[in-house]
Amino acid sequence: QVQLVESGGGLVQAGGSLRLSCAASGRTLSSYAMGWFRQAPGKEREFVAAISWNGGNTHYADSVKGRFTISRDNAKNTVYLQMDSLKPEDTAVYYCAADRRGGPVVTTRSDYDYWGQGTQVTVSS
Repeated sequence: QVQLVESGGGLVQAGGSLRLSCAASGRTLSSYAMGWFRQAPGKEREFVAAISWNGGNTHYADSVKGRFTISRDNAKNTVYLQMDSLKPEDTAVYYCAADRRGGPVVTTRSDYDYWGQGTQVTVSS
């Protein structure tokens, strides 16, 4: 069993930056592909970014490409999402997720096996 805990969310002005972290316990993440999703009020949870088990492959939603960067530190059992040039439409609860297959990276919620509880990101205009 893998437990995932997100942190780093908060309130930021448009154009600002935040870095989200997803720390794992219970099992090492080094063999898992990891993803970030987000859910805004009244909307479906949507894919944001994913990274393969060794960091060699990444994939981003078109809406965040060029602004967000996913990375991982397997030694620290942690995955990150650097979010720059934030926009009000990025406001959502952000969730990290783990896919035990390790890769290739996938974008579908049902492909992920473990989920964190989420961290709120609010971008003011």
